[in-house]
Amino acid sequence: MKFIQIILILIINCQFSFGQIYEVGGVFGGTNFIGDVGDTQFINPNESGFGGIIKWNRSPRHSYRLSFISTTITANDAESNDPRRKERGYHFSSNLKEISTGMEFNFFDYNLHEYDVFFTPYIYSGIIYSKYENLFFNGDNLQNSGEYDWSFGIPMVLGVKYRIFDQFILSFEISARYTFSDKIDGSLPYNDNFNYTFGNENNNDWYMFSGFNLTYTFGRQPCYCNIQ
Repeated sequence: MKFIQIILILIINCQFSFGQIYEVGGVFGGTNFIGDVGDTQFINPNESGFGGIIKWNRSPRHSYRLSFISTTITANDAESNDPRRKERGYHFSSNLKEISTGMEFNFFDYNLHEYDVFFTPYIYSGIIYSKYENLFFNGDNLQNSGEYDWSFGIPMVLGVKYRIFDQFILSFEISARYTFSDKIDGSLPYNDNFNYTFGNENNNDWYMFSGFNLTYTFGRQPCYCNIQ
């Protein structure tokens, strides 16, 4: 009986440990804001962002990941195609820090221990924590208050990854971040002064991040998974 239990444990561990390999690296790309101020195009990076990323490849089809991004969010009504926004003339700039964690799913089997596997498309989602500068009205325009607020949100990411060397992977991603806040662009001032609200109060703020991840892979398969 003990022998059968040991065999079952080894089989289960082998299945769950197969392809357990780690990745660590950097993130670089561009951001643009989608809200009540500025351009209305969805993908139009106007500020750079950078950060770091860690992945745990739990199987050839999915991995858990944690990332950090530091960027600036800017928007200017003068760059909008909406004549009403052009006439209004609001603009702002806000430093933003983001922590994201969740699951990445590969469209193809992507076992990093098999070196004939070069690329796969993937999707990623989870939860984000965004910290940004509060805005208030100074005369007829928006200004940073010097204080910070935060919001949770949901990342929606589509990407493709490609092995460029045995232990390096280059990924390209296009992602939308939906936040649970309508305060990033100052349309709902941080002090909740409703005399200065504007825009659509039923739509929360979004921001986009499009860029590259370069990661270094390490780790190995457990030896018992190689038993023929």
